[in-house]
Amino acid sequence: MRGNHISRPMEELVKEAESLVKKGVKEILLIAQELTYYGLDIYKKRMLPDLLHRLADVKGLEWIRLHYAYPSKFPMEILDVVRERGNICNYLDMPLQHASDSMLKAMRRQITRSEMNELIHAIREKVPGICLRTTLIAGFPGETVDDVEELKDFLREHRFDRVGIFTYSHEEGTGAYELEDTISPEEKQMRAEEIMEVQQEISYEKNQEKLGRVFKTLVDKKESGRYLGRTEFDSVEVDNEVIIHSDKKLQPGEFVQVKITKAYDYDLEGEVV
Repeated sequence: MRGNHISRPMEELVKEAESLVKKGVKEILLIAQELTYYGLDIYKKRMLPDLLHRLADVKGLEWIRLHYAYPSKFPMEILDVVRERGNICNYLDMPLQHASDSMLKAMRRQITRSEMNELIHAIREKVPGICLRTTLIAGFPGETVDDVEELKDFLREHRFDRVGIFTYSHEEGTGAYELEDTISPEEKQMRAEEIMEVQQEISYEKNQEKLGRVFKTLVDKKESGRYLGRTEFDSVEVDNEVIIHSDKKLQPGEFVQVKITKAYDYDLEGEVV
């Protein structure tokens, strides 16, 4: 994406949310290039906490989910709203991209590993039990094997709930295009797979901790004779799913209480209670 940040007026977003709820929508996702910058251009200050309060007041809106919250200069007051308002999911998607200081500098992330460590600890302290999702890039120009190992150690240290990973793509017009892309596509893919092997183990262990617990679950669809849904800790299409067993017919958009009976690397399975 190119150009300056452009925020839509708060009133416009609230009206859109109200309109969507009238059509039966139960969940909305707030997504932006840098979500935490919302309002700087039109209100001259960050206004995401105010927007969240306004959206949380929309009657019938069950879940509000935050995606792509830029970590640099993260406005901690957002977390107070997440903790206070029951229909804002305990979920935060914060794209860190890497953990090696040399890579973070090359990517122009405006944050160091030490600062990321402090931020992650502060977020979890402010909102206990919050689900942290991040996205990473493998094979960025100049990335070394040591950088990859540091990223793996970072994942083991912080044990993110959800991780997505992309291999670097050398695209004209991007800030990194001037850098020499010397890592082969095969090597990039291998590094990405190694990183995800670390996360797969973490995800399995975290899912095992959910066995026997009951979660509010949104039914998304019925597929191959079974219902599929998500907890508040899972965003649509990119995160885990819950395979739901029910004696009664369920409808997409319905919320049910599900007791987890099986846990896999990424997905869960349970019964309506």
